[in-house]
Amino acid sequence: MLPQSVIYSLALALFANYANAAPAPDAQQVLLNCELENAADIKSSVDKTGMSFLDSYFGPILDGYTAEKVTTYGSESKKAPAEITDPVSLMLVRDEYHYPDPDDLRDLNGSAVLYRGGEFAGLNSFAHLPIGNCYDPSKFGEETFDIAVVGSPFDSGVSYRPGTRFGPRGIRTASQRLAGHTFSVYDGIDPYGSWAKIVDCMDPPITPLDNRIALDQMYRTQRAIAKHGTTEKNKYKVPKVFTLGGDHTITLPSLRAAFENWGQIAVIHIDSHLDTWDPRFFGGNVTEYQSINHGTYLHWAHEKGLLAPDACIHAAIRGPYPGKKDVEHDIKCGFDRILARDIDLIGAQAIIRKIRERVGDWPVYITVDVDSMDPAFAPASGTVEPGGWTSRELLTVLDGLKGLKVIGGDVVEVSPPYDTNAELTSLAAAQVADSIIALMMMDSEK
Repeated sequence: MLPQSVIYSLALALFANYANAAPAPDAQQVLLNCELENAADIKSSVDKTGMSFLDSYFGPILDGYTAEKVTTYGSESKKAPAEITDPVSLMLVRDEYHYPDPDDLRDLNGSAVLYRGGEFAGLNSFAHLPIGNCYDPSKFGEETFDIAVVGSPFDSGVSYRPGTRFGPRGIRTASQRLAGHTFSVYDGIDPYGSWAKIVDCMDPPITPLDNRIALDQMYRTQRAIAKHGTTEKNKYKVPKVFTLGGDHTITLPSLRAAFENWGQIAVIHIDSHLDTWDPRFFGGNVTEYQSINHGTYLHWAHEKGLLAPDACIHAAIRGPYPGKKDVEHDIKCGFDRILARDIDLIGAQAIIRKIRERVGDWPVYITVDVDSMDPAFAPASGTVEPGGWTSRELLTVLDGLKGLKVIGGDVVEVSPPYDTNAELTSLAAAQVADSIIALMMMDSEK
């Protein structure tokens, strides 16, 4: 082993230029809001003479506590760490971090944000949105917002995999990477740091025991949210609602509530299945109670007059038809169809044009079942179907709908118990929500 004096000499030779050279302006440490303002004039206010490396570099958490004040088991004093000598200092971290005053809490209370770290703080709201007081009638005229995110933890309408009652929780967890001030590389939009006030209304206590009561609870939830006012920059007077499902049955109460404020709605339904199935052959043939489910809700939306006539469209369809007359019935419900393999035949841009032409100027509600994506990208759905779109293809189609009058939307059928450890399905669903929320925001600005 080389003698210590030789190591010090090598360190002095290797780092001499670094020690004497002034750092380039763009090499200065990026200052946080809680630090001093003028980086050029910063001088250390702490005399580090005689300090150890830990005391010098970890600041207030260790500074001022000497080894003599700490004893080990048996009352033996700890040996004080060695001081940092000049040769040793050349091999240590060269940046100078200026710790804020211990009473300066701006980076903890949200008025100053670290570049990273905010993803893990606070309550688990979607994309770290503020939590709104959405269901108190006394706050309807007082608390205003432009877009509300709400969860519908419901999975009593499924025909295959359950577990989507945990979907809102899984999507919110996956959305933590969508911290504020994150701009899309495709259109430069940051929906959470723009003009719109967006809140998370969290999940109402939907009963898992009776579908009739649950559907009514979801309807009254959405209706209550829409009774709030909006901000001055919003050209509409009604907040828009985006829902985290839940199985696909939750779209029916969402459409029912939206209809009260927007009238008949053109639905863009991105799914592997039609979901307009005649309840006489899907659920309703068992009991009347089971006739409203995640495969018949669009049939009922049409029957109740909620849908714009001949202005609705499916996309990514590939699931087998339970009956020979399913397409005929689907047409009677006012829908056109884009099949999953059409994206290979005509491409994403042609699909976007077809959707835009179909919905026209009607108020638009976009509902996305994650089974529209291939199981490779979204394995944890209520009813998986191989041969679906990639997550990129789905997001390309969604982002191509900019300019439509998008008044609401949802992402559904996320069943976290079936997801991978990497949360593939929840991550994809959170990004889908992000794209649709951006469309809702862009349409609302004056």
